[in-house]
Amino acid sequence: MFRCGTIAIVGRPNMGKSTLLNALVGQKISITSRKAQTTRHRILGIQTREQAQFVFIDTPGFQTRLVSTLNKALNRAVTTTLQDVNVVCFIIEAGYFGEDDAKVLRLLPDDLPVILVLNKLDLFANRSESPEERDRSLLEFMAKMGQPWSELGGRPEQSETAFAEIVPMSGKNPHDVQRLLDILEEYLPEGEARYDPETLTDRSERFLAAEILREKIFRFTGEELPYTSTVVIDQFKMDGRMRRIAATILVDRDSHKAMIIGEKGERLKKISTEARLDMEKLFDGKVFLETWVKVKRGWADDRAELRAQGLE
Repeated sequence: MFRCGTIAIVGRPNMGKSTLLNALVGQKISITSRKAQTTRHRILGIQTREQAQFVFIDTPGFQTRLVSTLNKALNRAVTTTLQDVNVVCFIIEAGYFGEDDAKVLRLLPDDLPVILVLNKLDLFANRSESPEERDRSLLEFMAKMGQPWSELGGRPEQSETAFAEIVPMSGKNPHDVQRLLDILEEYLPEGEARYDPETLTDRSERFLAAEILREKIFRFTGEELPYTSTVVIDQFKMDGRMRRIAATILVDRDSHKAMIIGEKGERLKKISTEARLDMEKLFDGKVFLETWVKVKRGWADDRAELRAQGLE
């Protein structure tokens, strides 16, 4: 008996969804950062076992504060994804469930199994309590989360709905990741594999190149640069076994451009070098990468620009 199904990974920003997807797939296909809004597209990740194929969809973190055309597009990506999956993984931080989490809970379907993942268990375990106190706190939190959704701030009509499973874990712990896969496998429907066993994602190399470069921008600018930056791949072509890639980094202001370029271009050089090295590792081949920075004011509220990037 073979099982195959689609699992949506949802939650508010910065819950470790992309890190968890990479761990579940066994390869880095979704970029990670401490900055909110790192994931903007639905990323498909595929894990194939002997008796099951898991098709994971990493969704953007549901935006509950800033209101922009970009944020609205990200939220639509979440709600659209939930309409066509077999299982939902709702990711929260172990030991904490706030109003922003409750807003995501209200979006969840009550006719599908929803697995509550208490992520970042390693951080929870590092708190200054004794092991016995930490265990007791975790059990109390799990008991709280076992209540009907309406008691947790969900919709009134969710009064008969509860989580199918509650799984405390760390996405950094391989044993926890395998345990989550074991649990999810039981909820997948019977059916044939949809993808070749060697396939890890349905995204193109061109898309992955843009995402890798965007990740390095976040890593090297930290909290200095607002979320209004993106990457456009102008050229992606094979030259023998080498990939020649030309990319433009779009920002909203001149000051943002200066942040990325850095003094005498040093920061842009670091960003480009680190991105190229990651691309060569992922693509298993040499990469020649050229990058430019361009100011395009208001791009995050420009529906035509968002459509061009596949965000609308």
